[in-house]
Amino acid sequence: MTTQPPALLIAGHGTRDEAGAEAFRDFVKELGRRHPELPVAGGFIELSPPPLGEAVTELVERGVRRFAAVPLMLVSAGHAKGDIPAALAREKERHPGVTYTYGRPLGPHPALLRVLERRLDETLAGTPREDVTVLLVGRGSTDPDANAEVCKAARLLWEGRGYAGVETAFVSLAAPDVPSGLDRVARLGARRVVVLPYFLFTGILPDRVRRQTEEWAAAHPEVEVRSADVIGPEPELLDLVMERYAEAVAGDLRMNCDSCVYRIALPGFEDKVGLPQQPHFHPDDDGHGGHGHGHHHHGGHAHSHAH
Repeated sequence: MTTQPPALLIAGHGTRDEAGAEAFRDFVKELGRRHPELPVAGGFIELSPPPLGEAVTELVERGVRRFAAVPLMLVSAGHAKGDIPAALAREKERHPGVTYTYGRPLGPHPALLRVLERRLDETLAGTPREDVTVLLVGRGSTDPDANAEVCKAARLLWEGRGYAGVETAFVSLAAPDVPSGLDRVARLGARRVVVLPYFLFTGILPDRVRRQTEEWAAAHPEVEVRSADVIGPEPELLDLVMERYAEAVAGDLRMNCDSCVYRIALPGFEDKVGLPQQPHFHPDDDGHGGHGHGHHHHGGHAHSHAH
């Protein structure tokens, strides 16, 4: 007798925007269609139906005893770090005998960077990349680690792709806000800017990004400003959720190897994949010629066997 694989529970943030909530629900249905071997359900932490608890109950009523929860979120902020684990612990008490594992948020991941690059290409429509500065706009959080993840995504998007630059801004709770971010890239000399929302689906906040962008552009006719679309329910996103599910089921929650040049062929760094890592020194360090800190740097990353 074959063992039933753990079910997949998708945990969403929630939005007051009905189109955004419907996009999430459609995404969960599409995952279920693509993976008929798995029970799949999804729910929200706040603002939209169905609540996460209802999704867990639905799985339990289908006979599920084990599930893996994947947060459908780009960065690990308060919801992914606190609210979802608390909600899952509550559901475990409510449904004795049910066990679960918890996956990690989605980004930054090469698959998502490819979708962001595609959104930029659609918006540029042939404009040379070297003439364009990108402003990547995240949700914004009171958690500095979450905001830093958006900056990391921006840097990874810039590397090897030939844009004039990729800067960051936030639509709520963190600086710089969208108008300040646009002021900044203009002061840096940008004359062509694409504002790229770092959001999975449409919603109130991505709409606010577009509106603020249009207002700023109207007041600054000397700068050409375009708005790109959100990531959307792309095949890459569907595949990435299943990758996070597989990690959670296997207990393989790794360090930041998604964006490591020694594991992943990032643009312009393809020759580094699989290279053995040697202890090395930084020539800018004062007099540390051969300090060989491989024990805590790439040498200790152990790409060849630890993953």
